[in-house]
Amino acid sequence: MNQETIWSKRYRDAGDDFLFGTEPNRFLAHRQDLLQNGRTALSVADGEGRNSIWLAEQGLAVTAIEISPVAIEKARHLAKVRQAEVNFLLVDMLAPGWPPSEMHDAFDWVFGIFIQFVGPEWRSRQFEVMKQLTAPGGRILLQGYTPKQLEFRTGGPSAVENLYTEGSLREEFADWEIEELVDYEDEISEGTGHKGRSALIGMIARKPG
Repeated sequence: MNQETIWSKRYRDAGDDFLFGTEPNRFLAHRQDLLQNGRTALSVADGEGRNSIWLAEQGLAVTAIEISPVAIEKARHLAKVRQAEVNFLLVDMLAPGWPPSEMHDAFDWVFGIFIQFVGPEWRSRQFEVMKQLTAPGGRILLQGYTPKQLEFRTGGPSAVENLYTEGSLREEFADWEIEELVDYEDEISEGTGHKGRSALIGMIARKPG
């Protein structure tokens, strides 16, 4: 199955519930004060809208991209309930020729929250897309799992090669200024998808210029 089919099934199977809940990711929410360093934001692989809607509620002009039409339908419903304005786009971020030129350097913030659905062969491409979307002087915020997560099994991919290490992120963003990079454990509760003790990593990196 392709990624759209896999994720649409997961979101559809959740029914009226939200697979990862409706509250923002904690690593993101705890950096709320940093969001004043920007006006525009993009959330990639945004799922059912929990992060993009929260970002809009902080006063940012938010675009969200997602490969699953099921997830986007649920996100639009949640945004309507919360009276939040988000530009939701049905997009495969790894498609050839994406992003379009008009979206290059367009966003002060680009967010990737648990986007570890690809292995090393696609990860550099995924990060390159995010870098292209980020404005000079803008930032990327990432939250993901480390290999120790395979011991906890409380969410995330089952393939160790999909997981982040401090070394791999430093290598991928060697030409950027890494403002924060933390490797830690925490109890998280994000719907039924992420629940329990977790091995996490968070990064904020700033684009030159």
